[in-house]
Amino acid sequence: MRPIHYILIGFVLVLAGVAFPFLMVIGVIQPSLWLNFVSYGASVVGLFLGMWGAFSYVRIERRKKDQLDEWKKHQQG
Repeated sequence: MRPIHYILIGFVLVLAGVAFPFLMVIGVIQPSLWLNFVSYGASVVGLFLGMWGAFSYVRIERRKKDQLDEWKKHQQG
């Protein structure tokens, strides 16, 4: 899976982890212990996936840059 997919899934999970407690506070959905745990889990997993995607993206881009620099160095010399 591409890193941008991890970032987007992480964003959706973190957003759900914020939206559910907000909806419980304003009374749109009935608060429950189970839903609180699900909201917390979505936030933690979303944060983890988003960071994983960001780190993977940086690693891939850094590797591309290193390969391009090596190719240019090889062409010059």
